[in-house]
Amino acid sequence: MGGIREDVHLVDYRKGVDMVPSRDGYGHGLLWLCEHDDRVVVCDADLAKSTRTIWVRDKFPEKFVDFGIAEQDMLAEAGGMSRTGLVPFVTTYGVFVAGRAWDQIRTSICYGELNVKIGGAHGGISVGPDGPTHQSLEEIPLMRVLPGMTLVVPTDAIEAKKATIWAASHEGPVYLRFGREGVPVITTEETPFTVGRAEVYRDGGDVAIIGCGPLVYEALVAADKLEKEGVDARVINCHTVKPLDVDTLLTAAKECGAIVTAEEAQVYGGLGGAVAEVISQHHPVPMRIVGIEDVFGESGSPRELLDRYGMNSDNIVSKVKEVIEMKK
Repeated sequence: MGGIREDVHLVDYRKGVDMVPSRDGYGHGLLWLCEHDDRVVVCDADLAKSTRTIWVRDKFPEKFVDFGIAEQDMLAEAGGMSRTGLVPFVTTYGVFVAGRAWDQIRTSICYGELNVKIGGAHGGISVGPDGPTHQSLEEIPLMRVLPGMTLVVPTDAIEAKKATIWAASHEGPVYLRFGREGVPVITTEETPFTVGRAEVYRDGGDVAIIGCGPLVYEALVAADKLEKEGVDARVINCHTVKPLDVDTLLTAAKECGAIVTAEEAQVYGGLGGAVAEVISQHHPVPMRIVGIEDVFGESGSPRELLDRYGMNSDNIVSKVKEVIEMKK
């Protein structure tokens, strides 16, 4: 049987975890950048408290611009800022930036190959009582389809900080997705994180569970449950949805012979779709996708919604059993 890899230096999550919003990691990453990189400027659309950019406003007011409720203008202005050598981080809820400002992201930023970083807050259904208008479930496929866009979905606050700091060093558009509610902190400062490389957190040969965001934790819990039933599950953190780590995914397909993906987003066009595109073309194996099943969310507590829509370890276990049976 496999197990947690020692070289990834994860928290011993079986003994308990701290619950911290990944948006906090984004805020701490911005503070670090404002202190160490003169090029960085932080833009917000009247949601600074929620997105944690208020921390920058309070400590580095000269590096902060609030555009008000004008997401399209903010993205267009950020493109102009990048032309002067600045590195703008534009931040608001994912439904607003990826929805209302998609044209500006596509035509001004991606087509223009501009060096703009986008922080999409309140990703996923775990936004909770704010309801379907604020639960960003579609921005992963919306951003993934854009040429030149790098798309990162950190698993926890520590990884979100690392991704934010990395984004400033990358030349080109980047979309960072992070959430509102506290999620399990399973990584450490020593946990490997390289954009474009998926990390194998747990070895296993019967099935590969490939997750992003907070569902990586659920995947690890699912693997523990499966181990008790004699199923040896590999768990992979695919935080970079674009560009995908094709080599790691194909190795998993060849060595495990079955795949389940897990993400807090629509099942169409997200991580699951990206993995399926690779696997179907190069090494087809039985596969299932855990995600939002083509519906809008509703109001409720984050945990209620995650369970109601199958964003939990039990649903992952169920999907694993399906692909194991198909493999037989």
